[in-house]
Amino acid sequence: MPADSDALREDIKARYGEAARAVSTGEASGCGSGSCCASVDDDATKFGEALYDAEQRAGLPTGAATASLGCGNPTAVAELREGETVLDLGSGGGIDVLLSARRVGPTGVVYGLDMTEEMLALAQRNKAEAGATNVHFLRGEIEEIPLPAESVDVVISNCVINLSTDKGQVLREIARVLRPGGRVGVSDVVAEDRLSPEERAERGAWVGCIAGALSVSEYVTGLEAAGLAEVEVAFTHEVADGMHGSIVRAVKPESMRGELPLAGAGVTDACC
Repeated sequence: MPADSDALREDIKARYGEAARAVSTGEASGCGSGSCCASVDDDATKFGEALYDAEQRAGLPTGAATASLGCGNPTAVAELREGETVLDLGSGGGIDVLLSARRVGPTGVVYGLDMTEEMLALAQRNKAEAGATNVHFLRGEIEEIPLPAESVDVVISNCVINLSTDKGQVLREIARVLRPGGRVGVSDVVAEDRLSPEERAERGAWVGCIAGALSVSEYVTGLEAAGLAEVEVAFTHEVADGMHGSIVRAVKPESMRGELPLAGAGVTDACC
């Protein structure tokens, strides 16, 4: 973990709280001059609601789409099925939760987890406006998911894991809550292996989803160390030199039934 992990966490909460307030009051979209995961000079098509097509946005509360701050569209790659239980890590204003709720139908359940009170309040309003009855928003941190072991079929996330200051713990928690045979389908910013942590930091801030991003090999190693298999990392679009919006997939083997990932395994302090 970085030495200033507590300060970074507070910066992240403050920035995303500000984004939620801006959307709620109609003052601006996202973080004002751009999405939270982007600088003012970034192309807006690389982050946020532009990554969802018009058909997906149709029927969603305006606040859910406007508050989208991610780098991808995890619901488009997670292959959700009717009746499944889904967990969205860092659910923000709830766009991916509400889209997932459509896919899993009334017999399925979708949980959205976020640590920012303002985002949770916005998400609850969007849930009510959408009339979603199979959705539950939880307050908590992705390093300590408030759900039982083996309770979730699919874990999704949209440009949030890169913000964590303890990614190894996040990956272990994902493995813990997944049922055997369950799967991961997340969007995240991922660095090319050629970039050192220092070079990533030169390309953008941690709160801007750049400096804290894992490399491809670090992501693969971390997921495998957590016990997950069939790991894939695929770049979708470049967001900075050597940094890419990416799709990350993995599966929890049936053989892991009842087993918990080893604490301390996976991503090292040096890289994250």
